[in-house]
Amino acid sequence: MASAFAHAVVAGSAYLATRPASWTAKVLVLGVFSSVMPDLDVIGFRFGVEYGDVWGHRGMTHSIFFAVIWSILLVEIFHRRSLLKQWIGLFLFYFFCTASHGFLDAMTTGGMGIGFFIPFDNERYFLPWRMIKVSSIRWQRFFSDHGLRVLQNEFYTVMLPSVLACIGILIVRRLSRFRS
Repeated sequence: MASAFAHAVVAGSAYLATRPASWTAKVLVLGVFSSVMPDLDVIGFRFGVEYGDVWGHRGMTHSIFFAVIWSILLVEIFHRRSLLKQWIGLFLFYFFCTASHGFLDAMTTGGMGIGFFIPFDNERYFLPWRMIKVSSIRWQRFFSDHGLRVLQNEFYTVMLPSVLACIGILIVRRLSRFRS
């Protein structure tokens, strides 16, 4: 898995790059939470859920189906009175944040792959680009030399590209306003 820090930077960058003026900090917080929340599936280990099970690590909570359902729930619970255009924008933002988790994890150097298509297909997949060092599930190992190497790798493979993409989008938006 990629670390929670990498997932949060992707969500934060997406928020800054795409947010309309009407979005509040609540949207940012829900987006960041959505980007790290799929890893709560590790709680299942304590209840006997096996890694490769549908509800195991990198299973259902990492699927595209789950990202759709989760995003609909967030918009309905926290933005019920939004206009259709706002509803769609919020849904797409939450969907991106949630789904990005699985896509980042599918680019890591370890694990059993991601259940992108659960519940329709239980197969686990990786993307062809696997350049993100896998982060440890165990916090003790994360706060070690291994964790530092993971964060250094994620800085170059995830965080810096996310921030640069955000800055690029903001510059293009600003330039397009000057031309109008």
